[in-house]
Amino acid sequence: MTQLGLPEDIHACLFDLDGVVTKTAVVHAAAWKEMFDVFLRERDGADFRPFDAASDYDEYVDGRPRADGVRTFLASRGIDLPDGDPDDPPGAQTVHGLGNRKNELVLEKIRTDGVEAYEGTLRYLEAVRAHGLSAAIVSSSANCRDVLRSIGAEHFFDVRIDGVVAAERKLPGKPHPDTFLAAAEDLGVEPAEAAVFEDALAGMDAGRAGRFGYVVGVDRVGQTDALYAHGADVVVQDLAELGGTE
Repeated sequence: MTQLGLPEDIHACLFDLDGVVTKTAVVHAAAWKEMFDVFLRERDGADFRPFDAASDYDEYVDGRPRADGVRTFLASRGIDLPDGDPDDPPGAQTVHGLGNRKNELVLEKIRTDGVEAYEGTLRYLEAVRAHGLSAAIVSSSANCRDVLRSIGAEHFFDVRIDGVVAAERKLPGKPHPDTFLAAAEDLGVEPAEAAVFEDALAGMDAGRAGRFGYVVGVDRVGQTDALYAHGADVVVQDLAELGGTE
């Protein structure tokens, strides 16, 4: 293993954003809960079963493109809505309408509270670049570039594959490996030469499906066993644990 805690044949690092680089996973979970609880209350009345910001978030929406998250959670409750159009107004009774309301809530929360980075990840990114490895950010978020700029971290990454780029290239999101594979291709490395850094179970599935050389699970919420079960080679609570940051 190298000083970065990676196999010797790893030449590129592919990082998820929310929950790995930034402390925005909790913001997303809160926005999903607020949006779905309003929808479910209006649909089922006062005795509705609320969205669980832990289990429902981890299982059905975390790491997935927004519309996929809406579809997957609704399917878990036996609810089928029309897709609608990507520009549906927030809260419209369509997949895209609900997704747009969730995004509106996330942006409101970010504007109000700001975005905070994980310092251990920033130090690890500095070490990655100091050791000559290339890096990509791979996120389902359409707000990825603005978030990176807000924390001064855009310069760490040679390649950005986010929700905007995925839509342009028609790449299916996690748990499919396509966005990670596109990042590796853009960096000029084979999947076996790239390490994936993810906190979401869907991201673990994508790393395993893409046959990447090393998959690092980042456990921020006490799901170490689940991360291993979904394909992690190693699980850490902070990337500084891997080394290279002293």
